[in-house]
Amino acid sequence: MTSPAERIQRLPRYVFDIIGENIRAMQQRGIEVYRLDIGNPDLPPPDFVSDALAASAHNPKKHGYSGYRGTPGFRQAVARYYQKRFGVTLNPETQILPLLGSKEGIVNLSLAYLDRGDVALVPDVSYPSYALGAALANAEVKWLPTRAENGFLPDWSYLTPDDLHRAKLLWVNYPNNPSGAVASLDFFQNALDLCRQHDIVLVSDNPYCDVLFDGYQAPSLMQLEGASDHAIEFMSLSKTYNMAGWRLGAAVGSTESIALLLQIKSNVDSGHFAPIYDAGIVAIDQVSDEWIKERNLVYQRRRDKIMAVLSRVGLAAETPKATLYIWARPLEMSAADYLAQSLEQAYVSFGPGAAYGPGGEDYIRISLTIDDQKLDLALAQLEAWYTAR
Repeated sequence: MTSPAERIQRLPRYVFDIIGENIRAMQQRGIEVYRLDIGNPDLPPPDFVSDALAASAHNPKKHGYSGYRGTPGFRQAVARYYQKRFGVTLNPETQILPLLGSKEGIVNLSLAYLDRGDVALVPDVSYPSYALGAALANAEVKWLPTRAENGFLPDWSYLTPDDLHRAKLLWVNYPNNPSGAVASLDFFQNALDLCRQHDIVLVSDNPYCDVLFDGYQAPSLMQLEGASDHAIEFMSLSKTYNMAGWRLGAAVGSTESIALLLQIKSNVDSGHFAPIYDAGIVAIDQVSDEWIKERNLVYQRRRDKIMAVLSRVGLAAETPKATLYIWARPLEMSAADYLAQSLEQAYVSFGPGAAYGPGGEDYIRISLTIDDQKLDLALAQLEAWYTAR
C-alpha cells in the first residue's frame, strides 16, 4: 500500500473513538459501563419535531438534493432565532450557512483559511476540533493558556508579534466545552478588538448557549456592533433541542467567511436531507422557552447530584453555570490514573482532560447526559471504589 498523506500522520485518532472502542471491549466481556464521558443528550426532542421529519419524508418531492446552501426556509429560521434570542439581525442569503453539524464547519473553516506556516490561536483547554482542523490544514497551533484562577479565559499576553502576524483564526467558545466556563460581552469585545487590529478572523463556537442553569443567560458574539463584519459564529441544534444525531447547525456572520466556507463545503458535501431542514425549522420556531427551561432543570438536577458527592470520590470542581459538563480535578492521584482506575474498577468512564489541550492534563470531564437511574448507580459504584481503594 502507498504511504498516507502527511496530514494523516499529524492527525491522531479522535479521543471518543478510542474510548468507545475500549468500552465495547468491556461490554463484550459482560461489563456494564456507565458513560459519563461523551456529551450525547440522552433525552429526545419534542415529539412534534420528529413528527415534522416523518411528515416531510413522506412527501415525494423532498428526496432530491436540497442545495449546497441548505433550504431558504431553514436559513430564515436561523435568522429568526438570532433575532428572538439575541436581538441580532442577519441576512439569510449572505450571512447564514447551514452545516452538517457545527463540527464539520469548524474543520472546514480551518481548511478555508489556513495553509502551511499559518497559525490558529487556540485556548489550551478547548474542543479538540479547533486544533485538529489546523492540523488537517498543515498549519500551526499557538496554545493560549487558560487557567482556573482566570475563569478559564485565554490570556492574550502570551501572544508574540510573530504569533499575531501569522495568525488567521482565533477560536473562542463560551459557554465552554469542556470547562463549563462562561464569558461576558466585554470579553468578546476585547477579542474582537484584538482581531480587528491584527486582521484575524474571530470564531465563536456557541452550541451551549441554551443549556443554562441558575438563571444565567449566555450572550452571542454577534450582539457586538460590527461583529458580523469580522467574525463568524457556529450555532447548533444538537444541544439546544436534543438533536445531536440529526447533525444540524449553521455558521453565521461575516459574508466573506460564509462564502469561503461554502466554497469548501460545496466541494465536499451536498447538503442535508430536506426533511431534516424542515424539522429543524419546526424546532426553532415551535419549541418553547418553557420546554428548554424544563429540560435544563433535568441537567441541573444531575449537576447538583454529582457536585454533592465529588469530595467523596476524590474530585473537586466549580459548579458550572452552563453546558453539559463538570470540569473536575482529582485530588489524590493524577487525572490519568483516576480515569484508568475508575473505568477498570468502578466501570465509570469519564472524558480525559488531556484530550482538550495541554491545559487539561490535570482534569477530567464529567458529562450530565446519562439518565438519573444510571447516574445514581454510577455514583454509588464510584464512591464504593474510592472508599475501598
